Amino acid sequence: MPDVTKTQSGTADTMVADAVTATGAAATEHQEKPRSLWGDAWYDLRHRPMFWISAALLALLLTIAAFPGLFTDADPTKGDLTNHFLTKPELSHFFQADWFGYDGQGRSIYSRVIYGTRASILVGVGVTVVVTLFGGLVGMLAGYFGGWFDAVLSRITDIFFGIPFLLGTMVALNAFTERKVYTVVLALAFLGWTSIARVTRSSVITAKQADYVTAARALGAGTGRILWRHVLPNAIAPTIVVATIALGAYISAEATLSYLGMGLAAPTISWGIDISDAQTAIRDNPHVLMFPAGMLSLTVFAFIMLGDAVRDALDPKLR
Repeated sequence: MPDVTKTQSGTADTMVADAVTATGAAATEHQEKPRSLWGDAWYDLRHRPMFWISAALLALLLTIAAFPGLFTDADPTKGDLTNHFLTKPELSHFFQADWFGYDGQGRSIYSRVIYGTRASILVGVGVTVVVTLFGGLVGMLAGYFGGWFDAVLSRITDIFFGIPFLLGTMVALNAFTERKVYTVVLALAFLGWTSIARVTRSSVITAKQADYVTAARALGAGTGRILWRHVLPNAIAPTIVVATIALGAYISAEATLSYLGMGLAAPTISWGIDISDAQTAIRDNPHVLMFPAGMLSLTVFAFIMLGDAVRDALDPKLR
């Protein structure tokens, strides 16, 4: 007769093994659950040192722009002609207002670099928000509806795109009686929206041909629902990449306009204004130019690095 005990024992072992296998398969299936585009992008960004370096720099710059008083207690507009180019940069003065030295009017270069961060960040972020909203809306409508509507919006976009950016911005700034942050934002956004519109249009044309859009339309979904729930979430990735990289370019454009005397004007503190004031002393006192120019370059570099990291994360072909 067969050994019943051994048979029952073998059956129990088999059941335990099957349970362990099933549990492992379930865990593997749970771990390998496909992520969304944004979840996959965030997973990729977390493993990119370039993203964390740029994020740390931008967090520091945003903190400086929001709370400049945490980094210096000196008045950036107060000048003392007894300090006229006398104090050179010294590391021993690290925690003092003069460790960057003084400019030609006896003002603390360090405090002006700190307070100049706010204007540059506000201009860059403000222009990016305006051009992304307006340009994205124009591109989305043109790409989705197509036909004559697309032809009209595309030709209008081409007209604005053909105007030289800096020249057109300077002409637009002449329409304002005063040059403050909001006027520079509007002038830069006046011509800056075209690139966003063209990129968004191309993405929407691709997205609207997808099967899920066809299915939503067949189920009776309205145009608004299709645009906001199906097309836009799947077409906005290239727009975000372009906007992130362009933010640094807008900061650079503001500094260029201020350097030329067409951008921000005193008493607003700007790196471009300080660079313009420093050009007369560049030979004997290069530090007056070096610090605001270095801060400008660092800021633009941080946004470009972030844009590159976001682009690589959102584009599966680059992984």
